[in-house]
Order: sequence, then C-alpha cells, then structure tokens
Amino acid sequence: MKVVILCGGQGTRLREYTEFKPKPLVEIGGRPILWHVMKLYAHYGFREFVLCLGYRGDLIRDYFLNYETRNQDCTVRLGGRSEIRYHGSHDEEDFVVTLADTGQETMTGGRVKRIERYIDTDSFLLTYADGLADIDLRALVAFHQSHGRTATVTAVRPASRYGVLDVDGEGAVRGFIEKPQMDFMVSGGFFVFRRGIFRELWDGGCVLEREPLENIARTGQLRAYRHEGFFCTMDTYQESLQLNQRWAAGDAPWRIWDRSVSDINRLADALRQEQPSVTLARQ
Repeated sequence: MKVVILCGGQGTRLREYTEFKPKPLVEIGGRPILWHVMKLYAHYGFREFVLCLGYRGDLIRDYFLNYETRNQDCTVRLGGRSEIRYHGSHDEEDFVVTLADTGQETMTGGRVKRIERYIDTDSFLLTYADGLADIDLRALVAFHQSHGRTATVTAVRPASRYGVLDVDGEGAVRGFIEKPQMDFMVSGGFFVFRRGIFRELWDGGCVLEREPLENIARTGQLRAYRHEGFFCTMDTYQESLQLNQRWAAGDAPWRIWDRSVSDINRLADALRQEQPSVTLARQ
C-alpha cells in the first residue's frame, strides 16, 4: 500500500525557516521532518511513497536525488568514465519514492487528484509532511479494512495552546493546568482512502478537508480511528524548537522505529478506549 504525503504548502507560520526551504525539509535532530514521517510509515512496512511537491519542491527533489551521497561514504571517478561507488549502507535502502510536481498553488485535494495515476492499489495511505505521532499504522489500516467505507480519518486530542485556570466565583485561582489536552477530537491527518475518493476530488482549488470529506461524511462513507497517544504538528517556530528539544533529550514519542514491537503493542492496548465524536477541523 502506497503512502501519499502532502509536501506542497508554503508553511507561512514557519517563515524563520521556510523563506529558504520547504517546510518538509525543516529539521528535527538533524533530519527533515519529512524523513521522520517516512520512518514512521516504514517501521510498519509501508515503504512506497508518493510525494506531492509544490513550494520549493526542487529542494525536496535534490534531497532524495542526492540521498546516497548524503548518507554514506563514496568514491567518485571523474571524467569520461565517471562513476560513483558507495561504501556501506543505510536503513532507507528499500524506500521507493515518487516525486510528483502537483503545482505551486494547488490545494490539498487537487494535489491528491493529480497523483491518481501513481496509485495502483485499491487503497492507499495519506498524510501531511508536518505531523508526528506514535500511531499504530497497522491497526489504522486494519480498522479501515474492517468497516469497508471509502475513507478513514485518524482522530486525535489536540493540546491547548494555553494554560487553563481554575477560578472560583470570587476570582481566586484554585489551580493551573499547563496546556492540557482538550476534550474534543480533531483530524490528525493520518488517512486511509479507497480509490473511490478520487471521484470526490477535482483539480485546482479543491481542499481535501472541506467539500470532499464533508460529502463522504454525509453519505456515511467516513469513519474515524481514534488515536489517544502522542500527536503534534510543527506549525510554528516555537513548536520546531520544542520538537528538537524533545529529540535531543531522548524524549521523542514518535521515534517508534527504535522501539520493540511488544512495547508498541502494550502502548496501543493501554490507549484503546471507546470511540468519541470527532470534528474534521485540523489544528
């Protein structure tokens, strides 16, 4: 099953970085956030990727076209009989990456529509290049296959951007909770789609999270897979700093490719609860 990753946005809230590079190449721990997203999928055996390129997509192309020389020693022969000989290996050797130009200004749904020709299976996965989670992707796919509908969206609980005060009627502050998780759930951006989704999409100004998903929700073709674990998007400079700090401190919950399968299963069992209501608004 292929993984489609939306990589075309301009990342305007991360101007400190995206003035010079696309958001998917902003680094966490010395690696682009896109690499972290792909490692998550690869851990569960999903190693074929279709990248929907847009803003500064040439830099993402260059990153993958030069991946071998970036990640291992090599010997270069210059001249008419030029060749490159690599020494060693890396953990991404069996990744297959399709780099698809989906336009500079195309909306998310239009980008997905433009890569339809690269999807040759009944179902495919889709996500954004800026969201990290410790989600069990095999369980997500199994849930999708069990209900038989067109689409599955992953529901997550966002953390508040602000601390919460507990104030009594007299104005006395009885407590303070630093950025608690909210009671409602939103789309975390880890989707599974059947090919029928392409009939709901059109080229250009089609926003995936609006008319297409709203339409299939009205017809009963959308289901939500609940993820109660770690989830974070890198929307701002401050969030990029926090994610880098967590990585440096060895506290990166999304780094599941370094955990044992038994650890992941225990975590998934502990977080499994009754399905709540979901809103599609992605935070």
